[in-house]
Amino acid sequence: MFPKNTVLSDISACGIFGIITFSCLRFWGEIGKRGGIFDQKLIRKFVHINIGLVFLLCWPLFSYGIQGALFASIVPGLNILRMLLLGLGVYQDEGTIKSMSRHGDRRELLKGPLYYALSITLACIFFWKTSPISIAVICNLCAGDGMADIVGRRFGTERLPYNRNKSFAGSIGMVTVGFLASVVYMYYFASFGYIEVSVGMILRFAVISIASALVESLPTDIDDNLTISLTSALVGFLLF
Repeated sequence: MFPKNTVLSDISACGIFGIITFSCLRFWGEIGKRGGIFDQKLIRKFVHINIGLVFLLCWPLFSYGIQGALFASIVPGLNILRMLLLGLGVYQDEGTIKSMSRHGDRRELLKGPLYYALSITLACIFFWKTSPISIAVICNLCAGDGMADIVGRRFGTERLPYNRNKSFAGSIGMVTVGFLASVVYMYYFASFGYIEVSVGMILRFAVISIASALVESLPTDIDDNLTISLTSALVGFLLF
């Protein structure tokens, strides 16, 4: 925004992104408070999908190098602190707790939501907008995993033989949406010159989405937000 002063530009971008993120969280928080509009689990998934994809959408506002990455990571970094404070009961925000937890228990924020914020923050700092790995991590974590639950709950009549808590529909939904979101953001970032579009990159995104969905479907006590992020990053590192 200010080509001659990248620090001022990144500060301004950070402010804009902060306002957008706060508005999104406040919106879903208010929906969560009212109840009856959407099921609490559905609201939680809408937040899960929404925040990470909005984060990626705002990356072009920031400067190109590590300075831009660090400024961009401030808002999700503050959200990590927020999850800790809410989860520990230091302060109360009923709407946020309801919109980001499965059962309305503040202690749940110290698990999935905290891992989620950590994952997108670290993807930003370590990979940033010139790496397709950042796209793969955030799109599979946010769009893919979020849609897996939504699709699975509505159409998941056929359960996986090795995990009765997961369904074929949910896994297919995760692969499809995670992959499509990755491709859309590939073209989005390419329009700014950050990466180059190629058939090979599209195929690699497909492999990463499939691997992430397979790991997500396994019967394990480890939180999905961790397993999906790590799988996407590791497979992406091997492929890219």
